[in-house]
Amino acid sequence: MNIYVCIKQVPDTETKIKLNADNSGIDTTGIKWIVSPYDEFAIEEALRLREKNPGSTVTVLSAGPTRVVEAIRTALAMGADNGIHVEIPENADSNFAAKALAGALKKEAKVDIVFTGKEAIDDGAAQGSQLIAEYAGLPYVTVVLNAEYGASSLKCKREVEGGSFEMIEVQLPALIAAQKGMNEPRYASLPNIMKAKKKEVKVFKAADVGASDADQKIRFKNFQLPPPKAAGKKLAGDPAGQAKELARLLHEEAKVV
Repeated sequence: MNIYVCIKQVPDTETKIKLNADNSGIDTTGIKWIVSPYDEFAIEEALRLREKNPGSTVTVLSAGPTRVVEAIRTALAMGADNGIHVEIPENADSNFAAKALAGALKKEAKVDIVFTGKEAIDDGAAQGSQLIAEYAGLPYVTVVLNAEYGASSLKCKREVEGGSFEMIEVQLPALIAAQKGMNEPRYASLPNIMKAKKKEVKVFKAADVGASDADQKIRFKNFQLPPPKAAGKKLAGDPAGQAKELARLLHEEAKVV
C-alpha cells in the first residue's frame, strides 16, 4: 500500500506567545515547534497499517516554511519512509495549505490512503482534512476513533456530538482524520532519529503543485493577546468568616449567585 500522512507543525502548547511589531501575527522568534498532537495519531495509524501490509510505504507531507522539515523528520524518526515538503508562506491559511498538499498527493504515482489529524492545535480550524480530500478528489471520514481495513474499503467508527458514534464504510482510496484515542503514538528510537537525519525530503514550490497566493482565502490583522487575569484574593479569618466573605464576593463582585 502507498500510505500518506499530512501533518502540520505548530507551537508547543507551553510556548509563551508574543505578537510581532505590527500585530499582524505571532512573533516566531524562540518558539519551540512540534508536530500537532492529533497528527501523531495519524502517523501512528499509518505505521501500524504498514506493519500489517508488508511492502507498504509511509510518506509524510507538510506544507509551510523551511522549518516544517523538522516536523517531517520527527515523523521519519517515528518510522515513516519518505518525506515531502511543500514550501508555502508562514501565514498561509487552511485553504492554501490544503491546495498545496493535495497537489503534492496528485503528483504521486498511486495513493491508497491518506491520514491526517482531526485538527491542528494552533488554530483549531478543523478544515485541513476536508479541504485536502476535496482538492484531491478523495472520500473522507473525520474524527475517527477506530478503523477496520479491508482490501478495497474500510469501516470507521467516528465520534459525534452527545457522546454518540457513527459507523461509516468508505471505499479506498480515502482520507481518514484521526481523533485522540485511535491509538497510542510511539516514541522515536535513537537509531531511527539518526537515520531520519540522513533521509532525503523531497521539496516542492507551491507553483510545482498548482497552488499560489491566490488560494489564500483568509488574511489576518490586528491580533490581540487575551487580557491578563486579575490577581486572586486570599480570604483571612476563621472558616465561618471565610465562608461568609466568599458568599458576599460571589454575590456582589462576581455576581454569579
